[in-house]
Amino acid sequence: MQLRRQDVLDGAIAILDEYGLADLTMRRLATSLHVQPGALYWHFPNKQTLLGAIADHILSGADAPSTEQLWDAQISQIAHRLRDALLSRRDGAELVASTYASRLTTNRIRERIAAVCIRAGLPRVDSELTADTLLYYVLGHTVDEQARLQMDSAGALTADASPMFERPDPTSKFDFGLRLFLDGVRHAASEPRSVRIR
Repeated sequence: MQLRRQDVLDGAIAILDEYGLADLTMRRLATSLHVQPGALYWHFPNKQTLLGAIADHILSGADAPSTEQLWDAQISQIAHRLRDALLSRRDGAELVASTYASRLTTNRIRERIAAVCIRAGLPRVDSELTADTLLYYVLGHTVDEQARLQMDSAGALTADASPMFERPDPTSKFDFGLRLFLDGVRHAASEPRSVRIR
């Protein structure tokens, strides 16, 4: 059977889910697909490109919000869908953060957030900065959340430090930060442009 690009991507995601990002190597992937490592490079020229494709796959779970909602509800929905998509895969946030930093993944979510901010009244440059800020918040929060869950499952946390008993829980913490973020965007959108600090 001929190896297809989707086979390579599916195999890489399976290794990611079972073993984590640190153990996702081209050699391990080739072994799991019963091919020589060179066969992988026909579909992905290097590991970084493969990681970018996995990141795009993860991010595809964060669909566009309904444009019938108010702008703040749209941003909230994007942030929650992004968090859910990142949590759906082991080390999902770490992988997406690394590929986003190296510009190996698409900017569709960033563009969606910026478009919503423009409709809310922010200038384009501010909207793009706002989109970056929200992405960094969601990625950072979720990297920490996944790391704590993995440490807990490995028995590396004491019972009182376990995320299972944490109050407020990770979702409540995420929502609190998101509300602060939205309050800031709301404030920035209401300021006269002449008083905005550059």
